[in-house]
Amino acid sequence: MSKAVVSSLYDSDVFKMACRQFDQAADAISLPEHIRDRTKYPRRSLSVSLPIKRDDGSVTVFEGYRVQHNLSTGPAKGGIRFHQDVSIGEVAALSMWMSWKCSLAGLPYGGAKGGVIVDPRLLSESELERLSRRYMQEIAPFIGPHIDVPAPDMGTNEKIMGWMMDTYSNHIGRNEPACVTGKPISLGGSQGRREATGVGVAYLVKAYLADLNLPIQSATVAIQGFGNVGSEAALALAGYGAKIIAISDYTTGIYNPHGIDIKRALAFISSQKVLRDFDGGEPITNEELLTLDCTVLVPGALERVITAEIAPKLRCRILAEAANGPTTFSADRILEQREEIEIIPDVLCNAGGVIVSYFEWLQNLQNCYWDREEVLQKLVVILDRAKSSVDYQKRKFKFSRRLAALTLGIQRVADAKQSRGLFP
Repeated sequence: MSKAVVSSLYDSDVFKMACRQFDQAADAISLPEHIRDRTKYPRRSLSVSLPIKRDDGSVTVFEGYRVQHNLSTGPAKGGIRFHQDVSIGEVAALSMWMSWKCSLAGLPYGGAKGGVIVDPRLLSESELERLSRRYMQEIAPFIGPHIDVPAPDMGTNEKIMGWMMDTYSNHIGRNEPACVTGKPISLGGSQGRREATGVGVAYLVKAYLADLNLPIQSATVAIQGFGNVGSEAALALAGYGAKIIAISDYTTGIYNPHGIDIKRALAFISSQKVLRDFDGGEPITNEELLTLDCTVLVPGALERVITAEIAPKLRCRILAEAANGPTTFSADRILEQREEIEIIPDVLCNAGGVIVSYFEWLQNLQNCYWDREEVLQKLVVILDRAKSSVDYQKRKFKFSRRLAALTLGIQRVADAKQSRGLFP
């Protein structure tokens, strides 16, 4: 029997990395050959041209994507990224990781992801609105509450989700809040959604510190990436009593061994938009931040920042992957030999966002809303269950924690595909 010919459509380093992770996990659980490619490769992808009128009257055509990796376990779910370095390969990799993440958490979703090649900082608010609405208009035939439910990601936020919800609702002729998640509260957004990913990261860090008998009050934390996820994780960890000694964004890093005042840093960001010139510590580079001596390192920005060159230099006890795919495959091999470093893999560590997105979707479908305390209580229950299943898989098969998480997520998706059979 001839082997399937794989399309070069998704050719990118990050997609190759996601595929290598899959292959390693599939080998570890002896996934049958006839189900591998069906489980591994995206179900479908969409490329769209997005012409918008600029404020000066000119027209610019942007390029956007939506990749639906898996629809066998429920509607697809995943964020929309506005970033100048977006590629269809990156979006495909992120959609694959979303499939494993949703599966690991036990959510009735498949994975998806979207992106537009744009630096949103270079657009006015009216231009950003026109681009957001045009993107939703183009992908509208392929999404919906029971097909594919987008959410915010890097470069997008609840305001953009509100514009997209309005566009979709106008497209179908009725109000449909469940078409996207991460919306403003006034449009059916969930309490706790904005901070969910960062809060989930902090909760898991606290849980793993407890497993290691390390008091969180004496823990030091360095966080690369001070956007929504990194800042909320910093706030939650500081609230638990940890000392945040370093933070960074794309302009600079800030280091203070005595601890950074996170609320003051957030106030500075609110007024200045970037961390550059913040006087709460001494400036350092993002690479220097990654190699600081700390209890917990949180890469919370882009993927593939912990490389084979950086991995031997890490000086943390816990590596908490708040970003998607921050550790390259070759770096992961190095870290597997460094038993002093505990990794909380991305598909577990940052699952809080999609879990509370699921809660938002449920609330929209039922038109029944929960308070913040109830949302966060339900979040903790699912995180605890996912953590326990990963740690059990790790002990049972002597896997790394990443391999344990991936094998659980992949096996459940493969089982669903096998149970449904192959449509003629």
